Amino acid sequence: MGKRSDRARADRVSEAIADLVVAAGFDLEDVHLRPAGRRTQVIITVDGDYVDSDGLARLSREVSERLDVEDILAEQPYTLEVSSRGVGTPLTQPRHWRRNVGRLVAVHMVDGTNLTGRIGEVDDKGAVLDDRRLRFKDVERAVVQVEFGEAD
Repeated sequence: MGKRSDRARADRVSEAIADLVVAAGFDLEDVHLRPAGRRTQVIITVDGDYVDSDGLARLSREVSERLDVEDILAEQPYTLEVSSRGVGTPLTQPRHWRRNVGRLVAVHMVDGTNLTGRIGEVDDKGAVLDDRRLRFKDVERAVVQVEFGEAD
């Protein structure tokens, strides 16, 4: 299958599971299909205010049932992976910034400037990084930094 047909199938999967994702309290970030031998690997990425392994496991079971009932993958065997956004995944939506208020973030601006600071207030147009207001349209890439606390 070509990339275009894989994207079309991924879009069909997205449409078929969107209500399940919302009902589970998550936002659907991405659906990606990747060949894996004779199978197709279906990778679903979600985000939410609170994402835990139990919630992901429940969603995975529901998604699997839906995919089987609606036969979206045309009886092709598949493996299913349902996971949350990784800690190193770039912040691309205002909701990503909101969910990370107070966290340390490294930002590369469109003008080439690099900044590091804590996320403060966030709205749909931008965020405050320490005492500096950033507009999202001026941010090229932003990634939360992993911080390790002092040993007790």
